[in-house]
Amino acid sequence: MADLRDLYQEEVLDHCKRPRNFRPIEQADRQADGYNPLCGDKLTVYLRIENGRVKDAAFLGTGCAISIASASMMTGNLIGKTMEEANSVIRSFKMMLTGDSGSPPDPGSLGNLAIFFSVKEYPVRVKCALLAWDAMHAALNEHP
Repeated sequence: MADLRDLYQEEVLDHCKRPRNFRPIEQADRQADGYNPLCGDKLTVYLRIENGRVKDAAFLGTGCAISIASASMMTGNLIGKTMEEANSVIRSFKMMLTGDSGSPPDPGSLGNLAIFFSVKEYPVRVKCALLAWDAMHAALNEHP
């Protein structure tokens, strides 16, 4: 268990200190905001869709280490996926942390995103990890 915690801490800190895709997308097709009033985390996610695929995904905002790292890893994971695949990853990630909609997926099926599995042990932090994912779901499913 200590090895998993070490990996979790290293990966989260790396993505928090050097978030990937931390920028606006100048010609975004879609965007959505996320706000967690409990801790003050605020993010805007941006999407560019081409031919039914996530051509680019990015975010800007402020937040705790978990929300920034989660947004960073999310954007990197969704780029290149079809809209259906992206929605599936979003559903699986949310189910992993909340257990909603039946039994949660095997954390191993989410690749490096599985490091967030231990967040469910801290219910207050689940909202931090899900903030960007909820905003991305809204952006992905809005009708331009």
